[in-house]
Amino acid sequence: MAGERWKTVRSRWRDHWRLMLGVAVLATTLAAAWQRFDAQLGGLLEEAERSAYDAAVTRFTERREASTQVVLVTIDQPSLERIRANPQYALNFGSWPYSRNLWARVVEQLEAEGARAIVFDAVMDERGSDESMDLAFAQVLRDTSTPFFLGVSTHADAAPLPQADFQAASPPQAPQVPVVAVDAPAAGEETFPEEAGAETFLEATLPSVTPAQVARAVAFPVRVTGRALPTLHYETSSGERLPSHPVPPIPVLVDAVDGFGLVDPEADADGFMRRTRFVYSDGPNAFATLPVRVAASLLGASAVELSERTLRLGSRTYAVDADGGAGIDFGGQLHDRFTSVSLITVLDAWVHRRQGQPTGLPPDVFRGKVVIIGGNAVGLNDVKATSFSAHEPGVVKQAAVLDTLLGDGRFITRAPLPVSLALVFGVALVSAVLLMTTRWTPLEIAWPLGLYVGMSWVTGPLLGMTNTYVLTALPALAGVLASVSAVAFNHLVANKEAAFIRQAFSRFMEPKLVEQMIAQRELPRLDGENVEITAFFSDIRGFSTFSERFKDDPRNLVRLLNTYLTRVSAALLKEGGCLDKYIGDAVVCLFGAPMRQADHALRACKGALAAKAAVDRLREEFRAQGLPDMYTRIGLNSAVNFVGNFGSEQLFSYTAIGDGMNLAARLEGANKAYGTVIMIGPRTYELAREYIEARELDRVRVAGKTEAVTVYELLALKGGVDARTRETVARYHEALALYREARFDEAAAVLEARYAEDPDDGPTQALLARCQRYAKAPPPDFDGVANLDK
Repeated sequence: MAGERWKTVRSRWRDHWRLMLGVAVLATTLAAAWQRFDAQLGGLLEEAERSAYDAAVTRFTERREASTQVVLVTIDQPSLERIRANPQYALNFGSWPYSRNLWARVVEQLEAEGARAIVFDAVMDERGSDESMDLAFAQVLRDTSTPFFLGVSTHADAAPLPQADFQAASPPQAPQVPVVAVDAPAAGEETFPEEAGAETFLEATLPSVTPAQVARAVAFPVRVTGRALPTLHYETSSGERLPSHPVPPIPVLVDAVDGFGLVDPEADADGFMRRTRFVYSDGPNAFATLPVRVAASLLGASAVELSERTLRLGSRTYAVDADGGAGIDFGGQLHDRFTSVSLITVLDAWVHRRQGQPTGLPPDVFRGKVVIIGGNAVGLNDVKATSFSAHEPGVVKQAAVLDTLLGDGRFITRAPLPVSLALVFGVALVSAVLLMTTRWTPLEIAWPLGLYVGMSWVTGPLLGMTNTYVLTALPALAGVLASVSAVAFNHLVANKEAAFIRQAFSRFMEPKLVEQMIAQRELPRLDGENVEITAFFSDIRGFSTFSERFKDDPRNLVRLLNTYLTRVSAALLKEGGCLDKYIGDAVVCLFGAPMRQADHALRACKGALAAKAAVDRLREEFRAQGLPDMYTRIGLNSAVNFVGNFGSEQLFSYTAIGDGMNLAARLEGANKAYGTVIMIGPRTYELAREYIEARELDRVRVAGKTEAVTVYELLALKGGVDARTRETVARYHEALALYREARFDEAAAVLEARYAEDPDDGPTQALLARCQRYAKAPPPDFDGVANLDK
């Protein structure tokens, strides 16, 4: 059966491969056009692609191990509440947003803990209400050796900065300023004394910076090859894109911070953070994102180098997409990927350390790590969405990107366009070939529905192994379009072919066989041909006696006969048989024609056993209705016969003629002499012996023939006989060997020993009777061959 299906598939590919290729090309073209105009079509394809990307990322890139490069200090809800509830903290640091001397204390503690660098995922572009605290914070940053990095935001209202001159000498540092009472003041004391000239003193100590100095601090050298940098812009609610520029930090921090980086969210149209672009430009200057600026400093990179599909920081090289961006490898949710320490814990540790007490921090939690300070409390409004969660703190982006830059360096990149297009075409071609060659209705329904999910199990594992994302929705769309075209072909062109075949063959072939032939596209030769087939003949034992019961009720006899023929025919058709004819109660069936069947002998054996089982069930029904008993005898024989159309101009039919057909008919009648139900010829046994249980019955010479043939009783399919039957068959074969040596008494003795245990075995009874007869009067010229008169 599998071989026939494969033959049919190859035939359909041979006949229609050009059409299948055309369908694949058309589907690919339509899918590419859809992608090109997807925005005008409502963005459905892009939305599906994002959904597929999220599913692949969460399923195949999640990992539970915590980062060894990055640790978080989180401004969480307990920190906000405990600072507010602590009178000394509330007096010294105020309420959120805290006075900047709080961050000075945090920086001091993190340096004491051995942090590699400190990154503040926020901006400081507005002066504090007490600017002395800004000065104090700046001075602490200058005094500490741990690098400190700060975020910069952008806005359409920000003034453009002049082009940064990175070749000029660094401007002198602002003078150090004595700061009064940076620790928590005693009750009733003021940080600075209220005296005449205090404001003048403060203004004198506040540094002034020029726009050129701000540009040099905020911008970063970028060397670009073969591409243009993405521009900073702000999109209004009406969709208008306005140019944006960095919002400068407060002047006191310009020369105190080790580096500034952009902290814009870089969200997709649906608000999810999936990608980053590393560097941006506002025209005169280029600006690195905060993680890139930190990594550049830590890796000793004097500039960001961006060429086609490559990002370089110092000696480190990263694969990126053709547009200069890359997917962020989050690896899971924030709490799974990064160790977090509450802000209040760090602040308490600073107090304990000043008092000579244990800090209470986990040992070496910050040592050698880059510490990112970021918001985690709900009230801070810094909640973003990623592929792993729709409610993640925004700091997860900076942490994930920085962890990749300092760690394995593997961002998620998109496969090159030719690779994606090759996949699109491949899926379209497979869809067209599969549906146009199989023409199986369940597959026509299931394949298009399962394409999107199925594609994710092709691109997903590839993403997990290589961090390369191949388009998923676009190939699925091409596959659906190709599937629709293939189904249309199947139901239009194939229906025309089917109509022609039905019209041509319905006059002389069984309708079910015509439908099977249409499904397999294998047509018989009308002029006939020599083909090895297996012929099936069956007849009802004692049908004349059976029919006498209904001589006064012929209508009921016809009904019963029709029931019998229907049951037997259904069993044969199920195994691929071709019903040749009915001759009264006799059934003639062909296996292996008109459609070639390499296993025609086995099919015929299966059909014969199924027909016997169907008749056994029918006998039970007849017995329950009080009807006379009946069973059928069957003969099978395999041989080369001439098959084709035979008859006159007025009436003809598809059948077979030859000695093989005659022997099959003789074997059906020979069952009577042996008390068997199914008798098969030697060629049938030879072809099917590996799959059936059979008993060698005898060597016989049929009427009109001089050549003897060995005949067999078909018992069951392989493994289908019980131990009792096996013992009966073994004793029979033993007796048959003695019989052929003319040792009739010994043969009879063997059979008599078994006869008592299995008295209903027909072949045992027949051979025993013959041995007993020959023992009394041995036949002259005995050759062990039985002659069949009928």
